[in-house]
Amino acid sequence: MKIGNIDLGERPVLLAPMEDVTDVSFRILCREQGADMVYTEFVPSDGLVRDAAKAIAKMHTLEAEAPVGIQIYGHIPESMVEAARMADRAAELAGGHGADLIDINFGCPVSKIAGRGAGSGMMREPDKMVAITRAVVEAVDKPVTVKTRLGWDEGSKIIVELAERLQDAGISALTIHGRTRCQMYKGQADWTLIGAVKRNPRMHIPIIGNGDITDGPSAKRAFDDYGVDGIMIGRATFGHPWIFREIKHYLATGEELPPLGVRERVALARRHLALSVEAKGQPRGLYEMRRHLSCYFKGLPDFKETRIRMVTTLDLDELYGILDEIDARWGERD
Repeated sequence: MKIGNIDLGERPVLLAPMEDVTDVSFRILCREQGADMVYTEFVPSDGLVRDAAKAIAKMHTLEAEAPVGIQIYGHIPESMVEAARMADRAAELAGGHGADLIDINFGCPVSKIAGRGAGSGMMREPDKMVAITRAVVEAVDKPVTVKTRLGWDEGSKIIVELAERLQDAGISALTIHGRTRCQMYKGQADWTLIGAVKRNPRMHIPIIGNGDITDGPSAKRAFDDYGVDGIMIGRATFGHPWIFREIKHYLATGEELPPLGVRERVALARRHLALSVEAKGQPRGLYEMRRHLSCYFKGLPDFKETRIRMVTTLDLDELYGILDEIDARWGERD
């Protein structure tokens, strides 16, 4: 699968952009674990235009995570165009590697974004969505992609026609989450419409499917049954960055890897922690690891007290000591 001049190989597996999750440390770890491409957290176009330091900082990427896409969102055409131009110059503005492509977020369902017409809120204004997309494509040199949903609600699943219009606006690839905005993340993703987009003879850009891919078998079904060019994984990566390695192994061999042992999970948690502290310093690097660390060791018996200590300390040495305790106490049971 190629997006512009970015060759991701056959049946690539991508990390979805997620707010407060896909920071630089997690992106690097997922690349190390087999993700073929990663995306930043979504960057607000109005924040970039205001020259807000936090928004600009989200565009900082490293060579170690390339290829990487910077995702922007918003509902004001002029701001989206200016934000896209800034993302195109991310290496200059935020330092580091910059963007290999620019992705437009037309899929986020949370109320504070969709409720004001951005993210999947744009599904209620498809003409405006297409106009913004065309303007962004014309404003930048890098490939532009879109991530969106099936429609606003059950009665307005417009994705098949909309996909054609977005392609005609000049995008280089389209990612479709198999739910409507009103579904949020409830119920099962409907892959039949993703397959309908891919089978549409008018479509020639890569179609990437997203939603309910949690393991090798579900990834294989997405490719085999719906013909997508690539798949994207979001929530299933929480505390489980090695899911990319598991899926790639299954796609190559048809066999599932054995579950990762506690000691291997401890080693990955230590690696993740080191990357986070290196990128953000202390105590911020520790604080922002909490959402990840609480997921790394799900299912361990009698773990509540240890988990509480792990996600409340802001002392780096203490946290490494807790990870050593986990290794010693639960690792020997592997």
